[in-house]
Amino acid sequence: MFKVEVFVRLRESILDPQGKAVQNAVHHLGYHSVSELRIGKSITFSIEENSRDAAEKKAKEICEKLLHNPVMENYSFTISAPSQ
Repeated sequence: MFKVEVFVRLRESILDPQGKAVQNAVHHLGYHSVSELRIGKSITFSIEENSRDAAEKKAKEICEKLLHNPVMENYSFTISAPSQ
């Protein structure tokens, strides 16, 4: 079984009002060196496959069909070694 962690973020060209609001709050707390703050989402799941390649292929299909909006978002994922 492989563990998959997917990271989904808005494309750079898409405005991120939630990220802007959080950045303003961070500045309000006195952390003025923070910039370009953007909000994303993290999704984790386990996938049972015989090989890492098969797990990567299925994870990519799941991301492209369900977990991200290709018009507005980019995604990346990591796969950890099979659990023992």
